[in-house]
Amino acid sequence: MLRTALRNLLAHPARQLMTVLAVCLGVAFVSGALVFADSTAAAHRAAATKSYADIAVTVTAKQPPGRPADRRSVLDDALVRKLAAVPGVASVRPSVDGSAALNAADGTPLRVKPGANPATAYIPGKDGKDARYPLAEGRAPADAGELALDTGTAAVGHLHLGDPITLATDGPVLTKRLVGLVTTDDTRVTTGGTLTLFDRATAQKLFAEPGTYTGIDLTATPGTDETTLADRVTQVLPADRAEATTGTAQAEQQAVLVSTLTRGYAKLPLVFAGVSLFIGSFLIVNTFTMLVARRGRESALLRAIGATRRQVSRSILLEALAVGLVASAAGFLLGLGLAAALPTLLTTGGSSLPAGPLVIGARSVLAALAVGVGVTVLAAWLPARRAAKVAPVEAMRTAARPPATGRPRLRALTGTVLLAAGVGLLLSLAGAEDASEENLRTAMAGCALLVAALIVLAPLLAVPVLRLTGRLTGRFGITGRLAQENALRDPRRTAATAATLMISTALVAGLAVIGHSTTETLDRQAASGLGADYVIGSRTFSHGLDDATVERVTATPGVDHTTAVSDTTFFLDGGVRTIAGVDPGTVDRTLKLGLVSGSLEHLGPGRIALSRSTAHENGLTTGDRVRARIGRQQDPAPYTVVAVFEDNPLAQDVLGARGEVAQHSFLPGSVQRILVGTDGHTVSRATEDRLRIAVGHSPLVTVQDREAFIEEAAGVLADLLKVVYGMLALGTVIGALGIINTLAMSVAERTREIGALRAIGMDRTAVRRMIRLEAVTVAGFGTLLGLAGGLFGAWRIGALANGAMDRYTFSLPWGTLLLLSLLSLTTGALAATLPARRAASLNPLEAVTEN
Repeated sequence: MLRTALRNLLAHPARQLMTVLAVCLGVAFVSGALVFADSTAAAHRAAATKSYADIAVTVTAKQPPGRPADRRSVLDDALVRKLAAVPGVASVRPSVDGSAALNAADGTPLRVKPGANPATAYIPGKDGKDARYPLAEGRAPADAGELALDTGTAAVGHLHLGDPITLATDGPVLTKRLVGLVTTDDTRVTTGGTLTLFDRATAQKLFAEPGTYTGIDLTATPGTDETTLADRVTQVLPADRAEATTGTAQAEQQAVLVSTLTRGYAKLPLVFAGVSLFIGSFLIVNTFTMLVARRGRESALLRAIGATRRQVSRSILLEALAVGLVASAAGFLLGLGLAAALPTLLTTGGSSLPAGPLVIGARSVLAALAVGVGVTVLAAWLPARRAAKVAPVEAMRTAARPPATGRPRLRALTGTVLLAAGVGLLLSLAGAEDASEENLRTAMAGCALLVAALIVLAPLLAVPVLRLTGRLTGRFGITGRLAQENALRDPRRTAATAATLMISTALVAGLAVIGHSTTETLDRQAASGLGADYVIGSRTFSHGLDDATVERVTATPGVDHTTAVSDTTFFLDGGVRTIAGVDPGTVDRTLKLGLVSGSLEHLGPGRIALSRSTAHENGLTTGDRVRARIGRQQDPAPYTVVAVFEDNPLAQDVLGARGEVAQHSFLPGSVQRILVGTDGHTVSRATEDRLRIAVGHSPLVTVQDREAFIEEAAGVLADLLKVVYGMLALGTVIGALGIINTLAMSVAERTREIGALRAIGMDRTAVRRMIRLEAVTVAGFGTLLGLAGGLFGAWRIGALANGAMDRYTFSLPWGTLLLLSLLSLTTGALAATLPARRAASLNPLEAVTEN
């Protein structure tokens, strides 16, 4: 029986190729999703990570209590020489670290991202070179007018040696000449950031104090424990001015921070893998079920010549195991290619996923085996049992066995119960006030039950739905009617084939509706709350705009009025909110604040206004007094609520007087945003250019008109949906393969029938049309069910956003839904190309004589 199983594999290479391809794509979908998500998460972690691999101890300065903030640091050359003499220290490497944002050759900001634009000093050793940054071209910066960049930054920014480079650290725009290019393995840079190198004196002036450093890294001699070395170093440091930290401790602290920043990427693989596994497994089960059913006579013949039921069953399972192993290996390699290509495919203008090496973990390999081998063998188990039960007399049949009728009453009862449970859970979300974890679990469970119900009920729904759509295919004459009857011949097979498209359509349609509705809501919130024509803001939390910049913007020709806004944190009742400091006299000209109660005229020291949601969550209203603190305030202070306003993203959670907020901000006296109103509300390229000149073309500052600002407000959600769409689009490919498999086997089963049709006068064009119409009918059925399930689920899930987001309204993206429907139908038509061509090429005389 083992030899029989191997012969079956080799006897029908085309048939097995289709099966292997189906399994291969299922494996690629799962493993590719996991590798892509793991690699992206790792790249994000790397982008925010500094390597501590060769650092045993790092010495940093600390500010003692009661000392002035501008006291000179003790991290100087004298301390460097002192640390070099500590027993166990192999080398001492001082550093002057900060950050610098660059402009590309065309003047646009170059890869400006928080934490991804390190700048440091090029500090040569005894050999005149800094081993951390090997020179690839040119020379090291030697004075205040020069700098060096990493090769990747120069290539992306189209910058060359000798070019003037404009940049900003934390102040006015600087211009320096590019004199050198270096290579680096700093993952913050290699995953999409920039590296800027200055000479030692310039870096100290920008990021520390003349003659001092921001840190001193020590390496240990072989055999020296880093903890022991840290203790020795601590003994020579002034206890109140500097401290020593081991490299391991620094790495652990950084790991906690990075884990927090990339927590979402730990969940994305599970979501993608769940969707991938479900769709891919369904196709594998359907493909193998049809394959075994097609070989019913072969199984009966084996039984007739003496094979036992167990032997027949094992033969099929061994064949499934071999197919699964081969397909798993091929699918895993295809998945790696897919994971490598996705970051490029999902890159949008101005926004890209961080690059990095592929991360191949045990989970990805196990998932490939689980889908390719486990699911394939499991899919073959029930068909193998049915094949083993075939009576030997079936070998004498000349006609194909009629499709099994199953148990329609049990199917109807099961499907109805699942449908009622899913709909009930989704309807229970009515009145939900937020998207809490419990509500999200309820929504996910309801959607899963809804999809399961559609899968179970699909064979029963196929007959009435296909008879209804038959009115459209009937317009194509006899070929249309034959296509409809062929689809109705085996409703279970039709439903199983349409299931992959149904699942993909439901997921994409549901996400599209939720994304569109949320984007529209954000647009309305921004549009209704913004009275300014331009918004000027800082790109990073560590940078603010000064009063001089505000004055230059106000004096810009074409500007009618401005409102400067200082943002910082507001600690209220154990929670952290954001407070916007504004001028009560001008804020109403640039912000549209719908007051619920009170008046903004009373804003001032000790007096604040709250958004409706903040007031509701804390049980506050106009006239109430609370104790809270702003930014750097050490102790809570009393504040009086003088107004409550409608939620407005631009006004943050709390409004206060700008002088008080700026005083306690973590960047004292700074401004984070400037809201600009122009003469006659004019928005033009000339006005934007004048505003950019006013801010000095700083790469740390954005200048956006109303439309650009509103687009950015929905940008995070839009980028997330693009990633999800990219993954779910693969479901369409798998759905197309399912249609190809079904039609190919259907054509093989109906060889004599097609031969008879050709013999009585049907030409090849009509045969091809019949097969294509059958594929479109099946694809249309799956699309219709998917749209119904996806739209209903999105409607009910919208209840979560309705309770948590002001002005949320369920809105249908008609263009996207129409495109999705056309894509599904086109997929069906294209998938039928090869089966239709094969059917049309059959010789009528040979076909009618085939057994």
